[in-house]
Amino acid sequence: MHLVVQQALEEDVGTGDVTTQVTVPDGVIAEGIILAKETGVVAGIPVAMATFQTISKEVQFQPHLKDGQRINKGAAVARIWGPAKDILTAERVALNFLQRLSGIATQTARYVQAVAGTGAKILDTRKTTPGLRFLEKYAVRMGGGHNHRMGLHDMVLIKDNHIRAGGSIAQAVQRVRAQGIGLPMEVEASDLEQVNQAIQAGVDRIMLDNMNLAQLQEAVALVHSQKERDQKPELEASGKIDLARVRQVAMTGVDLISVGALTHSAPALDMSLTITDLVARREPEGE
Repeated sequence: MHLVVQQALEEDVGTGDVTTQVTVPDGVIAEGIILAKETGVVAGIPVAMATFQTISKEVQFQPHLKDGQRINKGAAVARIWGPAKDILTAERVALNFLQRLSGIATQTARYVQAVAGTGAKILDTRKTTPGLRFLEKYAVRMGGGHNHRMGLHDMVLIKDNHIRAGGSIAQAVQRVRAQGIGLPMEVEASDLEQVNQAIQAGVDRIMLDNMNLAQLQEAVALVHSQKERDQKPELEASGKIDLARVRQVAMTGVDLISVGALTHSAPALDMSLTITDLVARREPEGE
């Protein structure tokens, strides 16, 4: 996290915050408050705190709530106290992190609420901002969602192009097992024939890609009909699933629903920082 914060500050501050340096006198100590301008779920408080304290250890950051908690429009997210120059220099980067991650958490919470009671879990995808994946997937968890694989290294996901290049689902799965990789294995299926092939291959999970509701129901029935198999694969619905449709998808009986929009299209949760008081003026040493 600290490396990401440092890179973000270097990008924004560059050789120095020119405006703050020339308009704010040395020694001014300020108190400020971060307010939510919309109702949602907060995420990124530790990142915002790290941003201010990377600029200056003298900045005190007091959260009013924890990540994952709901906040109403107009409520305080955190109180900040310290050198005014440092607070103003860190302000934009800290708010960018908070707004972006809170937006993802809020978006995720809407999807989670939409499928409540169905037993289906909401998953994210790898459609994340380069360099920010671990933070954005953290925000998904704060919104009540679950993480799909973090990257290409921690799960075998045989998708349509792998199947085309590898010859078939059975051949691709056989090659994976021949390597003795030992990671969970998922296969993407675009029709019921491929679902059946994946079941016969004994994979851990099947991604039902861009299927309509009837196809999803048939896939669920097909898996449940495999009475001779002790371990049945999980079924993951994927592809253009929005809030208007997600509950219908969940009602088909799938185990998981992956939604790229949690991260690639989540609007930021609007927040602002306001200096509420000039608490003191610290005189420069030697005067």
